Amino acid sequence: MLAKDVMTTNVITVLEDTPIDDIVRTLLKWRISGVPVVNEKDELVGLVSEGDLIRRSGAEEFDDGSWWLAGLLAAEPQEPAYTKAAGRFAKDVMTASVVTVGEDDRLSRIAATLEQHGIKRVPVVKKGKVVGLVSRANLLHGLAADPEPLPEPLPPKKIQPSGDNNVRAMILNRLHNDLKIGRAINVIVTNGVADIWGGVEKESERQDIRVAVENVPGVDSVKDHIYVMAPALRHLLGADRND
Repeated sequence: MLAKDVMTTNVITVLEDTPIDDIVRTLLKWRISGVPVVNEKDELVGLVSEGDLIRRSGAEEFDDGSWWLAGLLAAEPQEPAYTKAAGRFAKDVMTASVVTVGEDDRLSRIAATLEQHGIKRVPVVKKGKVVGLVSRANLLHGLAADPEPLPEPLPPKKIQPSGDNNVRAMILNRLHNDLKIGRAINVIVTNGVADIWGGVEKESERQDIRVAVENVPGVDSVKDHIYVMAPALRHLLGADRND
């Protein structure tokens, strides 16, 4: 498998002058732990992770765990203490020297890159612009979806009308644009089998996603790995949307 087979394509980005508190809200809202930073030409210039925010603020109380988890477990939904610092922007805290990969890089190479640099995610770049993001979770999704070689020959595979990559693109388009959900959902398509991963706020959303994917041309079957979020996390996200 290649990067383009597993990457998240609907990537959330921020501009260089985005304030830190807005970055924190973005990470909380979309349940992500890092975000690429782009300039006015939409070119990649850096990456802000939860580690960058913690190191910038010196928030030692969060050193042993994720800052968003600390905020989640608080008595009332709140932003972490380090966001109180005024006048700080993405360009002040971002890591400017960003490791990137290409669309056609193999998962084995990407896994080695993450291990070598001790990072959790890597932007997929084409002509200087971010076209996707591969995280450790995306790699695991790809490995789980890619079948192991069998000792006996397999029967002839059913030819997909548009190929697995195009089927995946149709699925993501339906989730993002038609259902207005799915930014926290990842889909891997292998030989017509769609593995769906991620979290939703309600069981009804999980069912909507499954049915929507089942009805995409080229999908033979669906493996549902979606989980329904705990009430505490739903409360936190709901409060963020109402701000």
